[in-house]
Amino acid sequence: MKAIKPSKHERKRYLLIVGRDCNKKNIEDIILEFIGVLGYSEASPQFIKVSSGNIVLSINREVLDKIRTCFMMSAKDIEIKKVSGSVSKVK
Repeated sequence: MKAIKPSKHERKRYLLIVGRDCNKKNIEDIILEFIGVLGYSEASPQFIKVSSGNIVLSINREVLDKIRTCFMMSAKDIEIKKVSGSVSKVK
């Protein structure tokens, strides 16, 4: 199989999400509520590290502003603490 060109790779951003209501179900519900199923598929969120009180989430770079808006508009106690291009800087 041929390798993908560098210009066609998905560029990811890693978010450190913290808060009292921080769990996978709440995060998925917040994203689906504000940007819908199509926006969720464009963001392609992947949970990298899940622990009590904080989660490292990987998303597509182009939808970072939409994801930030989702968490700001939410009434739940969840906030994005840090955004980085590499996983090691977020942990």
